[in-house]
Amino acid sequence: MIDQPYATLQAYAEQHTTAGQPLLATIYQETHASVPMPRMLSGYLQGRVLAMLSRMLQPRNILELGTYTGYSALCLAEGLQKDGVLHTIDNNAALERRVRDYFSQAGIQHQIKYHIGQALDIIPQLSETFDLVFIDADKKNYLRYYHLVLDRVRPGGIILADNVLMRGKVLPQASQPPDRQAQAMIDFNTQVHQDPRTENVLLPIRDGLMVLRKK
Repeated sequence: MIDQPYATLQAYAEQHTTAGQPLLATIYQETHASVPMPRMLSGYLQGRVLAMLSRMLQPRNILELGTYTGYSALCLAEGLQKDGVLHTIDNNAALERRVRDYFSQAGIQHQIKYHIGQALDIIPQLSETFDLVFIDADKKNYLRYYHLVLDRVRPGGIILADNVLMRGKVLPQASQPPDRQAQAMIDFNTQVHQDPRTENVLLPIRDGLMVLRKK
């Protein structure tokens, strides 16, 4: 039984995890210093998990829903094939210049197609078959995103969904009834877990990362 505080265990895990490129630390610091809601940023450990999964999969086509300041996109792009493309979608145009600058600093701007707008409108316009999808956008639409992208993922491809634990609000013993976002995540977790087209594992990393493999 693990009886150490989670923060202590996470710090130990981070100390024994291969570091990412220095630009990621810059994005983390600048986001926390000057961008609203910095908790939306993928943390260090989760970012390394995203990068590792991408490196293992070596995807040609990646789709990300929820760019924010580009941290997770750069992590996902670490495993991208040389001729591969990462599509990332966000509806916050105010961050576009900052994010494009980060992509240029990383030297991968030619491999990233950055879409500004509503993901529900943009996804149907994409023609690619994806090897890897990362869902980290508005929680109320997670199930809609899942159903939109599943047919566009190749057999053996991976779908990742962030924040599936909602700071513990998904648990039945939570002190208060679930709010709308938590209920949306409860519905998402239940339905994808029961979907015979995929197999899944829910990792208690950061705020919960659901990993789904299309059969």
